[in-house]
Amino acid sequence: MSEHHATHAHDHHDHDDGATHGSLSDYVKGFALSVVLTAIPFWLVMTNVIGKPNLTALVILGFAAVQIVVHMIYFLHMNARSEGGWNMLALIFTLVLVVITLAGSLWVMYHMNANMMPPSMHEMRNQP
Repeated sequence: MSEHHATHAHDHHDHDDGATHGSLSDYVKGFALSVVLTAIPFWLVMTNVIGKPNLTALVILGFAAVQIVVHMIYFLHMNARSEGGWNMLALIFTLVLVVITLAGSLWVMYHMNANMMPPSMHEMRNQP
């Protein structure tokens, strides 16, 4: 083994990449927020407080988005500085791909539903 490798083999590679490492209080805060962000939508659905299913679904999606952010910050320790900003760039790229995929899927399903539905019984009765 060369001299460079021999001395390098005992070096410790503790590099500070700007990422924060969580403390017990951070994990407890993240857990508490996760429980609250799960319990509120569950309560909204079980008690039908809002009354309108579409509005309830949008509120639940909002809580889900907030919970994703809580998990990324408190459990994955992601921020704009970690990994020199590459984590945030990868996250933005992933979000763009997910939005494009979901929007495209919904668009295709809507148009297939609108264009492939059989004629209604009313239209069939009015034909000669």
